[in-house]
Amino acid sequence: MKKSLLLYLFILVLLMNIFTYMYLSQELTFEQSRYANAEKKWKSNLDLANTKLVDANYFSLENNENAQNYFNPDNATKTIQIEKLIPFVTEKLMDLNANPKGNPYIGQDQIGANKFIINKVRILNHRWIIADFSDGEYWGEVLIKYFVNDDETVSFETIQSLIYQK
Repeated sequence: MKKSLLLYLFILVLLMNIFTYMYLSQELTFEQSRYANAEKKWKSNLDLANTKLVDANYFSLENNENAQNYFNPDNATKTIQIEKLIPFVTEKLMDLNANPKGNPYIGQDQIGANKFIINKVRILNHRWIIADFSDGEYWGEVLIKYFVNDDETVSFETIQSLIYQK
C-alpha cells in the first residue's frame, strides 16, 4: 500500500512537472506572438496617423514647393524665409483682433455684444489664408487673400466668409 501510494504520488508529480514545462514553454511563444501582433498593430496605426498628417498638411505653405518658390525664386535679389514668413503673417493678422469692432478681415458684421476675432490661422499657400473666428457665441471661417509688399508689410483682402448656425 505504501509502495502504491508513493508510485501514485510519483506519477502525479511527474504529470505536474510535464504540464508545468509545457505551459511555460508555450507561454513564451504565446507572449512572443502576442508582442509581434501588438507591434504590427502599433506600426500600422502609426503609419495611418502619418498618412493622415501628410494629407492634412497637403494644403500648407510649409509643404508646397511651388508656393515657396514664389518667395524664393532663383533670380530674386531679395528672398523671404518661409520659417519667418508664416509667424510674421499670422501675427499681423492676429494683431488686427485688437480693433474695437473686431478683426476687419472677418467679412461679417458684429452680431451680438461681442466682437468677432480670429482664433486660428492656417496659411495655405503664397496667396491664401484660412482662418477660424468667433465671438464666443457664433463661429465661422474666412478665406483671406494676402500679399507681402516690398516694404515688408502685409496687406489682406477678404475673399469669402461664413458663419455656422447655432
